[in-house]
Amino acid sequence: MAIDQKVITKPETANTELITMSEPAVAQLRELISQQEGADPALGLRVFVYPGGCSGMSYGMAFEDQPAEDDMTVEISGLKLYVDEMSVQYIAGATIDYEDSLMGGGFRILNPNAVRSCGCGHSFDTGSDADSARGCGCGH
Repeated sequence: MAIDQKVITKPETANTELITMSEPAVAQLRELISQQEGADPALGLRVFVYPGGCSGMSYGMAFEDQPAEDDMTVEISGLKLYVDEMSVQYIAGATIDYEDSLMGGGFRILNPNAVRSCGCGHSFDTGSDADSARGCGCGH
């Protein structure tokens, strides 16, 4: 179950759902942020995509103290997500989930824009970038 997003800082997209998070993902992100020494209250999670990976595009996440000028900021349950302008087109409507399992857990992105994903879940293809796909380095 996804938690409703509270704020998007770019008014022209205020009526669209940029990205959501499941309850387990919110809980895990909150725990990870609390473990950061001297964490700034503005500390948020940057969610981005970049060319590469076995399916053409890859997901990335990193902690950021503040958004960049062209970022969209989404606030979910008091947590901030920063998404750069280029990444928005690839992940609009996606949900960040967290799974903890014996076979390995972690954050994963459930992306309605992906027509194909790698078995590792870190790489995807939207249909327009298949020519940049490479062999899977994750063992899948």
